[in-house]
Amino acid sequence: MKAAVFYGQNLPLKVEEVPKPEINAEEILVKVAACGLCHTDLHYIDHGVPTFKKPPLILGHEISGVVEEAGANVSNFKVGDRVLLPAVMGCGVCENCRAGRENICNSMVMPGNDVDGGFAEYVKAPAKDCFKMPDEIPLQEGCVIADAVTTPYHAVKNRGKVQPGDQVVVFGCGGIGLNLVQVANAAGGSVIAIDINQKKLDKALELGAVAVINAGEVPDVAKAVRKMTNGGADIAFECIGNPKTQETAFKCAKNGGRLVIVGYTEHPMALNVARVQYREMEVIGSLGCRSVDYPRAIEMVRSGKLALMPLISKRFSLEQINEGLDYLRSGDGFRSIVVLDESLK
Repeated sequence: MKAAVFYGQNLPLKVEEVPKPEINAEEILVKVAACGLCHTDLHYIDHGVPTFKKPPLILGHEISGVVEEAGANVSNFKVGDRVLLPAVMGCGVCENCRAGRENICNSMVMPGNDVDGGFAEYVKAPAKDCFKMPDEIPLQEGCVIADAVTTPYHAVKNRGKVQPGDQVVVFGCGGIGLNLVQVANAAGGSVIAIDINQKKLDKALELGAVAVINAGEVPDVAKAVRKMTNGGADIAFECIGNPKTQETAFKCAKNGGRLVIVGYTEHPMALNVARVQYREMEVIGSLGCRSVDYPRAIEMVRSGKLALMPLISKRFSLEQINEGLDYLRSGDGFRSIVVLDESLK
């Protein structure tokens, strides 16, 4: 089969022939329809963040497709079923999994990191972790649900705990941030979106933000947010992964408020611990999504409560994947996908 293989930092992915995966009795083999391009992939390629499986490795963790083969013990899928693979898979038996927190499993497996991912014609996965994709959701574009939709869902529902009437500020209007705007709006929050790209801010308004701030044009973003919210937001979400914006987001939260860190960075942020203690602030991390919430996020897309198609900026073939990564680096789009099989809709 063809796959785009990662060989190391600062190297382009190499499209080449590799062996087709062989499944065990508990797994399914999926013919990949499409796989989303995510900044996490750039962390490995551009920033030297190590993958758990040493290169060569097939990247890609937003995967949709059709079941090509089902293992002997698989009962929940059959050949031809439309499926979505989660971005994080839990073992099901560790303490965190048993507590319903599979997204922070002690032995978590992430496609395109721990094991080969979806920038390939075929990928295998444990059947217990996969989800059926409703016919109403386009299979190709729907691949981004695996991360760009479910990660914001978890951040809003379980970590931020947004309630109707909450004032919410979202830093970063890429694929994750724009979907976080949508989910927070659906949860009843009044959302202020912040970015330096006016096109992305305009899209945030289309998706439910009540106001936007162009950080490139405002000298003190935190001061502006506090003025707009009469003292600070109830919950601030940082979706960029930049220590400076994390610090600014913390300043945007009101006394007793909550900062939810969704964006990844390996660099430390400065934190005013005195304010955390004296004002009873909360600083919370958010990673991926619990397995139990995937069907809920999928249903929100199926029913039209969350828009999907307006967020797909461009489609690339497997042979164009390095062009797609360059487009991701440019910061121009919202979310792009690599289409592996045009016939799978």
